[in-house]
Amino acid sequence: MSEKIPYSLPGKLFSRELWSDLKESIRGTEKDFTAIPIRRAILILSIPMVLEMIMESVFALVDIYFVSRLGAAEVAVVGITESLLTLVYAVGMGLSVGTTALVSRRVGEKHPRDAAQAAVQAIIATFVISLLFSVAGIFFSRDLLRLMGASEETIAMGYQYPMIMLGGNAVIMLLFVINAVFRSAGDAAISMRVLWIANLLNLLLDPLLIFGWGPFPELGIKGAAIATNTGRGIAVLYQLYLLVKGNYRVRVGLQDLKLKFRTIWKVVKLSLGAIGQNIISHSSWLFLVWVITSLGENAIAGYTIAIRLIIFFLLPAWGMANAAATLVGQNLGAQQPGRAERSAWIVGGVNMVLLGLVSVVFIAVPQPFIGFFIDRATAPEVWQAGISCLRIVSFGYLVYALGMVMVQAINGAGDTTTPIWLNVIAFWIIEIPLAWVLTHVAGMGVEGVCYAILVAESALALLAMVIFRRGHWNLKEV
Repeated sequence: MSEKIPYSLPGKLFSRELWSDLKESIRGTEKDFTAIPIRRAILILSIPMVLEMIMESVFALVDIYFVSRLGAAEVAVVGITESLLTLVYAVGMGLSVGTTALVSRRVGEKHPRDAAQAAVQAIIATFVISLLFSVAGIFFSRDLLRLMGASEETIAMGYQYPMIMLGGNAVIMLLFVINAVFRSAGDAAISMRVLWIANLLNLLLDPLLIFGWGPFPELGIKGAAIATNTGRGIAVLYQLYLLVKGNYRVRVGLQDLKLKFRTIWKVVKLSLGAIGQNIISHSSWLFLVWVITSLGENAIAGYTIAIRLIIFFLLPAWGMANAAATLVGQNLGAQQPGRAERSAWIVGGVNMVLLGLVSVVFIAVPQPFIGFFIDRATAPEVWQAGISCLRIVSFGYLVYALGMVMVQAINGAGDTTTPIWLNVIAFWIIEIPLAWVLTHVAGMGVEGVCYAILVAESALALLAMVIFRRGHWNLKEV
């Protein structure tokens, strides 16, 4: 018998039941996502995840908005640092994927104590790994900027930004991993609220510390790094408080605060594939920035602004993809592989509609979005580079939308190895060589890099869709 699906008729779009579920998704819910109708589960779970990712993307836009008031050189420093931080994001997101696969499976099996123990071991592993990046940032920030092709003047002006951002990378990684605990357990509304707190603090502190408003010192680009780390740091403390004192699906007690090397290894083992796939994809962004650096600070600045805008709208779509990963993991834990697969396809379809609308706007009228950050009259080269990049990359939004859901669904099932090969093909075999050829051989400049991004991401999406349809991912033991 087919499952009853709520909200399926246009006339019921604004039904009392729908509004009730919308409110419940924001407040938080105790519903069993393996038992309620699929579309209701997707609605309740995905809305807070999308809002959470919107808050994460606001971080990028807020910093670049205020820093752009300082000049192109400062924007270039932020862009270069972001390319370095992609490795931090790669590890943090990889650990969150492993955490999601393990915690969601234990929750689906109705073993909350095992889920809590997995959460603690994931946090321990994350903190230890973050120390390696802290050392690199604190002691080698100048060398890292130099390696990426920054001028000596730019290094002298902005080396403290990567020093602080990399030195405090633990707050980035822990934010990813602990939010993954809440999301994979089904308490996605908590993750959303945590990001709200972090963003509000960042939004408040950025202008105060960058420009020295009121009694605060004028710290310039250094102030942007301090503001971001402070906002995230306070959010992490709040996460830890909720894990211990909250009344949610995963609650950590004193009995869970023990080192369990077997569980740590399981988290790390599940995460290695995701870390590998993220390092492969994110290191390609590192290479792209290195390619663009040879074109000058104006090209870097325009590219940085465009990519921030692109990510602003891609991250909410990742919220939908994370919902698919959670639903796949929980339903496999509940021995319902068919329901797990249906959940992923429905989420993928919704994601395509949403990002498809965004792509139409960016392709048709990119000017107001770039103009919000940079004035065409005062920086025409920066403005033009941003326009070109935003328009070109946006042509691929439709396939990105489906591809990210397919990849996260495979990850959520515990198969974090297959996406590694997908990323190798898309980014190392296709994107990196193509970017170099189009930029330096064909002489296409920034546009060459953007076309390479479009081709590589589209290839990844199509390959992931084919592999997901084959169905081998649902046989993975976690």
